[in-house]
Amino acid sequence: MSDELLQSLRNTVRTVPDFPIEGIMFRDITPVLGDPGLLSRVTNRFAEDMGGLGWRPDAVVGPEARGFIFGPLLAAKLGVGFIPVRRSGKLPAPTRQVEYNLEYGTNTLEMHDDAISPGQRIVVIDDLLATGGTAAACVELIEAAGAEVMGSLFVIELIGLGGRERLAPTPVHALVEFPA
Repeated sequence: MSDELLQSLRNTVRTVPDFPIEGIMFRDITPVLGDPGLLSRVTNRFAEDMGGLGWRPDAVVGPEARGFIFGPLLAAKLGVGFIPVRRSGKLPAPTRQVEYNLEYGTNTLEMHDDAISPGQRIVVIDDLLATGGTAAACVELIEAAGAEVMGSLFVIELIGLGGRERLAPTPVHALVEFPA
């Protein structure tokens, strides 16, 4: 997309070469978070785009850590609840868990057992889609609760890492793309 908001977003995301390891071009969203006008416009854009896609969720799910930033903002804008998904051992009440593979090893994500009711419509949001492991784990948790995942939203999609394909058939919507 070539509109002014998306160009501003592209220009504000900082690229940090060789972080966290050599050969990685890290896409840093902290400058976006530091610009309240841009952050608000990003939230509004997500809400507008969701309307155009026909996504009217009952709740928004966001994984830690950056899904905790964009998720509550979007949920408040939509007038729906926010459901956090955390790493193992961080939630105080009974949880459902999913273990998923990372490049080297595994990770576990959790959501409270009572966070989602069967039949609810849910949207997943995070800052960045790379390989899709975290988002796919969120989708698995939501579906295990008997809810419907309408789609997933990302500020940035890294092209060429297979994230969109891993999430299929869940629809994916990203505001901007960068090469991996």
